[in-house]
Amino acid sequence: MPDSRAPEITVPPMDVHNRTLVDNVHPPDWVNPEPASRYNLVVIGGGTAGLVAAAGTALLGGKVALIEKDLLGGDCLNAGCVPSKTLIRSGRAWTDVHEARHFGIRIPDGSTVDFPAVMERLRRVRAGISPHDSAQEFTKRGVDVFLGAGRFTGPDTIEVAGKILRFKKAVIATGARAARPAIEGLEEAGYLTNETVFSLTELPGRLAVIGGGPLGCELAQAFGRLGSEVVLLHKHSALLDGGDADAAGIIEQTFKDEGLRLVLDAQIKRVTRSATGKVIHFEASGQAGTVEVDTILVGAGRTPNVEGLNLEAVGVRYDKREGIVVDDRLQTTNSRIYACGDVCMKWKFTHAADAAARIVIENALFFGFKKLSTLTMPWCTYTDPEVAHVGLYEREAQQHGISVETFFAPLEETDRAATDGEADGFAKIHVRRGTDKIVGATIVARHAGEMINELTLAMVARKGLGTLSKVIHPYPTRAEVIRRAADHHSLGRLGQLQKLSKVWLAWTR
Repeated sequence: MPDSRAPEITVPPMDVHNRTLVDNVHPPDWVNPEPASRYNLVVIGGGTAGLVAAAGTALLGGKVALIEKDLLGGDCLNAGCVPSKTLIRSGRAWTDVHEARHFGIRIPDGSTVDFPAVMERLRRVRAGISPHDSAQEFTKRGVDVFLGAGRFTGPDTIEVAGKILRFKKAVIATGARAARPAIEGLEEAGYLTNETVFSLTELPGRLAVIGGGPLGCELAQAFGRLGSEVVLLHKHSALLDGGDADAAGIIEQTFKDEGLRLVLDAQIKRVTRSATGKVIHFEASGQAGTVEVDTILVGAGRTPNVEGLNLEAVGVRYDKREGIVVDDRLQTTNSRIYACGDVCMKWKFTHAADAAARIVIENALFFGFKKLSTLTMPWCTYTDPEVAHVGLYEREAQQHGISVETFFAPLEETDRAATDGEADGFAKIHVRRGTDKIVGATIVARHAGEMINELTLAMVARKGLGTLSKVIHPYPTRAEVIRRAADHHSLGRLGQLQKLSKVWLAWTR
């Protein structure tokens, strides 16, 4: 008789907090239930997409099974959003203390960062959130939770831990993992990814971060603020490439001001070991260089988790780099099987996985026709200041044949920026030329991720920039920068009306 107990998993260091985490999201004493005769939906993967799909199906009265081979909660809880933002908050707290003298506050000499305490708080916060994603919680919601690796065995069957689950529809939500760059000597030298960095208990003295995308930028700044000597190597000529160039420029200058070393246009050739550390050999702008560090953190892309699912047996097409092939309804090449989240989507955000799972529920269970392309998707990079965006960038609008006007308001024009001493940032809003229809926007500010929601709501509700100019914002707030950008649009309209009025008055004399 096959063993139905879950394989044991540990998360170092196994202190009281990580024990609580594991007890919730992969209980060592968990016994998988006896499968139902047939499930309306079987979900493989217990990250955000899988959890939402399973919980939503159970709430609607469907019989649902959820399979997870590692930790429920996925990257977001265990190795992504929750631990990274907790670490970022500690870095911001120390920066606020360090800069308090600018606000007339005297800080005692000798104040320092207690890095072990920072990481202990991270583990405590993560453990405190973990009951929301726990096996026990989802069982209470009516979900049959199976811990183990799931694989397709037939047109309507999935095997997990020796048990066969029959399904009417299935969802693949196995997510993605940190990409392992093919750099000579990197494996031998050793390195961290987002999956291992949050297990640190000692601050890296000299840290190299490979990758200048959102993850690399967020963690480079956080570790730099906590006391690491950080060098950030990025293969492109600007950080956060693909986004707004003005926003990237502010982040680059902020990093330089905070003492981070940036190596852009960097091509890493190899990594070697020395008597005192790890040596990264690179070329940047045609010049060879080296940098010696104690620790290397790789934050350069994601790889979809498609291995071990036996997708060939059920006719699901996939690419090892791009993930599972889906249509706009998130249906795979097998009409009974859907996919959502990082395993198949370019939007690799927790909130995107959540939204996609809701689409899957409607389409898979109720023969719906909801499309991924209809979503208005905001996102935020949690540097300080934050960079938030929704909709199209100006160049993307041009690629779609959309002519736009851009309205820009610097954050320094708001009185709140002066009172807080946080003037670096702006609101930039693109509208379809000749109208006030918003097609995209970028905000750079501390807490920009909270501010972008106003613009996202306007786009979803099909309210134009003219409407936002009429919205009264509390004074003083950073969000006034949105109204200032909207006012620029209204003043432009007013100028046109003034010209027409002069022509009309002159003609009627």
